[in-house]
Amino acid sequence: MSDNNNNNMDRRTFLRYAGSLAAFAGASAVLPGYALAGFGSEKREVLTPQGPDNVIDLTIGRMPKVIDGKRGEAIGINGSVPAPLIRLKEGQDVLLRVKNELDETTSIHWHGILLPFQMDGVPGVSFDGIEPGTTFEYRYPVRQSGTYWYHSHSGLQEQLGHYGPMIIDPADEDPVEYDREYPVVLSDWTFENPYNVLEKNVKMEGYYNYQRRDVGEFFNDVNKKGFGSTMKDYLSWGQMRMSATDLLDVTGATYTFLMNGHGPDSNWNALFKKGEKVRLRFINASAGTTAFDVRIPGLEMTVVQVDGQNVEPVSIEEFRIGIAETYDVIVEPKEEKPFTIFAESLDRSGYARGTIAPRKGMMGAVPELRPRPKRSHRDMGMMMDMDGMDMEGDSMMEMDHGDMDHGNMDHSDMNMSAMKETPVKHGPDKHGPGAAAIAQNQFDRMGEPGIGLGNDGRNVLVYNDLKSLEPNIDERPAQREVELHLTGNMERYMWSFDGKQFHQVDGPIEFEHNERLRLTLVNDTMMEHPIHLHGMWMEMENGNGIYNPRKHTLLLQPAQRISALVTPRDKGRWAFHCHILYHMERGMFRVVQVADEDGNIYGQDYA
Repeated sequence: MSDNNNNNMDRRTFLRYAGSLAAFAGASAVLPGYALAGFGSEKREVLTPQGPDNVIDLTIGRMPKVIDGKRGEAIGINGSVPAPLIRLKEGQDVLLRVKNELDETTSIHWHGILLPFQMDGVPGVSFDGIEPGTTFEYRYPVRQSGTYWYHSHSGLQEQLGHYGPMIIDPADEDPVEYDREYPVVLSDWTFENPYNVLEKNVKMEGYYNYQRRDVGEFFNDVNKKGFGSTMKDYLSWGQMRMSATDLLDVTGATYTFLMNGHGPDSNWNALFKKGEKVRLRFINASAGTTAFDVRIPGLEMTVVQVDGQNVEPVSIEEFRIGIAETYDVIVEPKEEKPFTIFAESLDRSGYARGTIAPRKGMMGAVPELRPRPKRSHRDMGMMMDMDGMDMEGDSMMEMDHGDMDHGNMDHSDMNMSAMKETPVKHGPDKHGPGAAAIAQNQFDRMGEPGIGLGNDGRNVLVYNDLKSLEPNIDERPAQREVELHLTGNMERYMWSFDGKQFHQVDGPIEFEHNERLRLTLVNDTMMEHPIHLHGMWMEMENGNGIYNPRKHTLLLQPAQRISALVTPRDKGRWAFHCHILYHMERGMFRVVQVADEDGNIYGQDYA
C-alpha cells in the first residue's frame, strides 16, 4: 500500500519489526517452443540458474509498452512485459539478484513459493524493499514444483506490468504427460495512471460501470417475470442504494485485457502438431478486479494442476480463474486448424484472446461476448423463494443503509438447487465501521461455478471437482479455528477484514508454529475476492479428506463461507490479503505471524 492514499498508513511505518543447473533434463523438448511462441511470435528470455551459485539476474525499470497499436509506459523486468519466464528445478538452491533502476522503491514477491520469510518480498513485513539504484539478493531453496508467478508488492507497480511467470520442474518424473507447453499469462492493462484509477473509485462508486440496467432491460424483465415482481426487485435495489450490475470495480471501460502481454487485436499464437498433448499453464496476473472465464471452443480441457499442485485430472469445457490463481490444462487438438483461447472478463466488458494453431499467424473464430450477468439476492446472504421474495419476511443481510456495500444482484442467475441447503446463520455484530453489510446467511458455494456460468450447457469447473493427486502430509484434525470476515464499503471504497482496515488493527494474526488450525473465511461483501496467504498452503476443505486440494489463493464468491486446514511450518511474518490490488491498497490486508512457543519467528522448518 502506498503513501498516495491519506487514509492508509504506510506498511513500512506501521510495521517496523526488529530485527546448479543451466538447463534441466528434457529442456530441449520444451524451452524452444516457449521461446518461439510462449509469449507470442517474438522470442523472449527464458531464465535458468547459471554458474555454481545458480544465479539469475533481473533488472526492473521503466519501458515503453505498445498494445494493439497504442503506446504507454510500463514497468518491465529485463525489458519485457510480462517479465521473462523463470525456470527452476525442485531441489536447487537459487540466487536471484534484483537490480532496481526505478526512481522509487520496488520489490519482487515469489507468489506461492515456500521460502524463508525474509525472502518473501513484502516491504514493511519481510524486508524494507529495494531502494532505487540498489540490488537485492533473494536466496532460497526450491522445495516444490509447478506453475507459479512473481510480481511487485510495492504500491500499484503490478498494474504497470511488473509481473512474470515461473515454472519449477519436479525433481522426479512429472506425473503429467505432455509434448509441449506454454505459459498463458492473463492480465489487465490501463493506459491511465493506476493512482488515478484508484482515486476515481474512491470518489465515485461504480465509476467504471458502464453496464447499468436501463429502460430496455426493465421491460425485458417485465416480460420474463411480470410487472409486480420486476418493480419489487428494482425498488429493493433502489432502497438499498445498490446496483445489480456493479460486478467489477474496474472494467473494460479503461482496461485492455492481455494474453502474454498482447491485446485482443494482436492474436498471440501458440503452435501445435496434430495429436500432440499441449500443456497450457494459465496464470491470472491481473492487478485490478478481473476474474476471467476461460474456454477453447472446439477443445476439451483436462485440468491437471491448480496453484502449482497436481490434482486428479478433471475434464471440463470452461473454468473461472481468479486473480493470482493458476490452472494447468491439457488439450489434444485432433484437427490441423486454429482454436481460439478465449478469456472473457467476469462482467463481460472485454476479453483476452489468442490462438493455438498448427502454423504461425493463423486465427480462430472469436466468440461474441455473452450477456452481462446480474447478482441475485442470495449474493447478499438472503434466502429467497422462487419469485425472489424473502422467505423470512425481512432481509437476511444486516445493513447500514447509510454506508451500503455494493449489492449487484438480480434473480436471473440464481442457482435454485442451492435453495435446499441449510445456510450458516451469522450473529448481529457488524465487526467494525468498515463493514457496510453482513451476510446473515452464508453458503457453501464450492459446487457453484460462479455468476454468469453454468447456464449454457457447458461443463464448468467448480472447486468441489478438485482433489489432490497426493495425500496431504499432515493428517491431524484442526486444533483450533480462526475465522475472518471479508468486509467492505463500496460507497467509501473501503476494504477490510472484520470491518477494520489494515491501519486500524493492533497487531498481527497469531499462528503457532506447526499447529493444525482451521482458517474460515466469510465473504460479507457482494464482490468476488481472491484471498492469498503467503508462506503456507491452505488445504481447502471440499470433502476429500487428506486429498483436499492445496491452494495459495482462494476465490470467494459473495455470501460464501469456506474453510481450509493450515499447518504453519515456516516461522516468520507473512502477508495475508485480497489480491485485488486496489482492495489491498484500501485496507484488505493483514499480517500473519508464525512463532514458536518462545515467541521466536526466526529459523525455518523444511520438513
